[in-house]
Amino acid sequence: MPDRRQLIIGGIGAMALSAWPAGLGRAASDPAVMMRAIPSSGEKIPAVGLGSWITFNVGNDPELLDSSAGVMKEFFAHGGKKIDSSPMYGSSQDTIGYGLNKLSAKADVFSADKVWTGDASEGPEQIEASRRHWGVDRFDLLQVHNLVSWQAHLDTLLDMKQAGRLRYAGVSTSHGRRHDELETIMREQPIDFVQLTYNIEDRDVEQRLLPLAQERGIAVIVNRPYQRKALVRAVEGKPLPGWVEETGARSWAQFLLRFVISHPAVTCAIPATTREDHVIENMAAAHGEMPDQKVRARMAQYFRDL
Repeated sequence: MPDRRQLIIGGIGAMALSAWPAGLGRAASDPAVMMRAIPSSGEKIPAVGLGSWITFNVGNDPELLDSSAGVMKEFFAHGGKKIDSSPMYGSSQDTIGYGLNKLSAKADVFSADKVWTGDASEGPEQIEASRRHWGVDRFDLLQVHNLVSWQAHLDTLLDMKQAGRLRYAGVSTSHGRRHDELETIMREQPIDFVQLTYNIEDRDVEQRLLPLAQERGIAVIVNRPYQRKALVRAVEGKPLPGWVEETGARSWAQFLLRFVISHPAVTCAIPATTREDHVIENMAAAHGEMPDQKVRARMAQYFRDL
């Protein structure tokens, strides 16, 4: 019998492919993909994006570059838009640039990158190098990666935004130990985006940071929604709940991802993958009615009890 991942590809994925015309950039034309508004502008982006940490760090290997471009092709074809990277991620920026060029998809992407250097004076040069790697005219979003030298870098990003060389500015972290500092930035700085870790097991941000983002009108990007596959491995071979229909999920991966993107403060989650079938499954999680607060609580409890 096919596994749940195969079923989702043969079901929602195949149905979506037959419904959409040829070409990329279908997010705007497909009303089934859940869109979330960026509070500072009202612009809407799909609730599922694409990360590039580790997965796109493939160097100059032509087969792996083409494989990554294939992932990007399916991502765009199923309504995706936002791709996230960083100078920290090895050759990932070059891989993205390769894919965008091969697919002629520069107009389809919401480009999100980061500045990551302890020497603030090197920030502008690093940003320009990142832009060249992607091959875009300008970034949609730049974030100060893991709050490294954030005061000076954020000044740079805000100046770029003011000059029209950047659309949105933000900060990111994947470390809970930095949440106090992150909270201060969110309260005091005019940022558009914050990126942080959130998933069905790691829910600390529900207490302060997600409510604060709603209060301050800050868009939230979620990294590590699967804890680098750890959560998927944790449920491998275990049954989905008998009431799974209430969640709108058709696989464990969708169960975990829909828990994240159904939080009202979350703008976009950015799971990373090397596989086309996985990116199709992830994008399919952004379809249909999201679980409400009661169902979300039941999802979290079911996961805890496994």
